[in-house]
Amino acid sequence: MDPLPETQELLNRLISYGDTEIALVLMAMGRKAKQIVPECVGLSLGLVEEGLTFTLVASDATVAGLDAIQYLDGGPCVAGTQDGDTLQVTSQELMDEQRWQMYARATAASGVASSLSLPIQTDDRVIGGVNLYASTPDAFSGRHQELAAALGARAEGAMTNADLSFSTRLKAAQASQTFQEQTDVSVAVGIIAEQQRVDTGTARERLREAAARAGITEAQLARTIKAIQSTLRGRLA
Repeated sequence: MDPLPETQELLNRLISYGDTEIALVLMAMGRKAKQIVPECVGLSLGLVEEGLTFTLVASDATVAGLDAIQYLDGGPCVAGTQDGDTLQVTSQELMDEQRWQMYARATAASGVASSLSLPIQTDDRVIGGVNLYASTPDAFSGRHQELAAALGARAEGAMTNADLSFSTRLKAAQASQTFQEQTDVSVAVGIIAEQQRVDTGTARERLREAAARAGITEAQLARTIKAIQSTLRGRLA
C-alpha cells in the first residue's frame, strides 16, 4: 500500500523538519497489516493530540466519492457520530436499510467490504487509532488480537464495519492543511511571546482571545501576525 498524495506531501514536510518516525511507523503498519490480512486495501492512522490522519491505500480509485455519498443518505458513519453509538454493520443489513440504500450500493461497488477500527492507548489514554479496510466481508474475522498486537493497538474496544465508506480519507486529505495551520500558530505564539515578554502559554491564550474577539480563526490571525512580522523585517533589512 502507498500513501495518498496528501499523506505523502505531509510526510515529506515532516521529514524535511527531521521527523522520520511517523513515515517509518506508517509504512511498517501497512506492511504488517497486509501480511496478516492480504485482502487489506487501506489503512489510516489518526493521532488525537496532533489532529492529523495519515492514509495508505492499495487503490485510491475504488473508494473515490464514497465520503460524499454517505452524507447524502446519512450513512452509518454519520448516524454513529450523531447518536454516539457503536455500530456493527454487515453488507446485508446495509442493503436492508432503506435510508442507506444509495450508500450501500456505492459501498458494494467500491471494493471496501469490511472495516476494523482499533484504538491506540498509552497509560489508559487514547492517543490515536488505526482504521483498516478490506475487500472481503470476513477479512478481519478472528484477527483482531493479531492485528492489534502487530500495530501497537488494543483489541478491546475494536469496532467492525463502522467506516465502510473509508471516510478517514477525508481527514487525511485535510491533514497537510491542518499541519500548516498548527505551524503558523506555533510561529505566531513565538512572536507574541518574544514581543510581549510572556511565556508561550500566555502567548497562546492571548492569540486565542484575540482571534475570538475578531471573529476569525487562530490560524487566520497567526498568518496575519507572520505577514506583519515579515514586512517589518523587510523594512529593517
